Amino acid sequence: MTRKIDSKKMGTSNLGWLKSIFHFSFAEYYNPNNMNFGVLRVINDDLVNPKTGFEMHPHRDMEIISYVINGDLTHGDNMQNKRSLSRGAVQYMSAGTGILHSEHNLGDSIARFLQIWIMPDKKGYTPQYGDYQFEWDLRVDQWFKIVSGQNGDAPIKINQDANIYAIEISKNNTVEFRVEEDRQAYLVLIEGDADINDFNLVTRDAMETVEEDLLIKAKEKSHILVVEMQKSE
Repeated sequence: MTRKIDSKKMGTSNLGWLKSIFHFSFAEYYNPNNMNFGVLRVINDDLVNPKTGFEMHPHRDMEIISYVINGDLTHGDNMQNKRSLSRGAVQYMSAGTGILHSEHNLGDSIARFLQIWIMPDKKGYTPQYGDYQFEWDLRVDQWFKIVSGQNGDAPIKINQDANIYAIEISKNNTVEFRVEEDRQAYLVLIEGDADINDFNLVTRDAMETVEEDLLIKAKEKSHILVVEMQKSE
């Protein structure tokens, strides 16, 4: 089973310094029929104006991944971490028993990133932070596995049976994403234009799939992220 989600029908927010598209209920956007997809609780597509950002604020009991698309994102937290990341980089936090952090765009151009929240397999983990500035070529015309569960093989490991993949597909190329029995996946077309199964997706559109493989044909160069996980009950 697959379902396309048109970005024009997603929740939105405009705070002036921050413009967001909400894939699931978040902040002022509330839809009781769109709270999550399995253990995937949040995907926010955020645009942050230069010299602005999220001031220090708390989180707990959530696995939080930020995927930088454009511009620079500077992280700070109460564990004394401070890092600036650019296109293609990924940062992750296991908020666990509690963490305070800030995210700022200290650059001169708008920063765009995906903010992804995944519910952990239990509460009360010790907070952790890490980041990677991955080489872009790792995801060109091949699936690059960025995130896995603790028993997986990705560079970033989270406290949940979930995986995150990224790919940039060259124009006119075709790739497949396999979804096994008892698994489901959520795809975000970050940039580009592609035909996926029987649907056309353009920049910021998304797709849900449950136990059904995805055949992706790039009509133009297309940048895609997929969160794959156990099928929900």
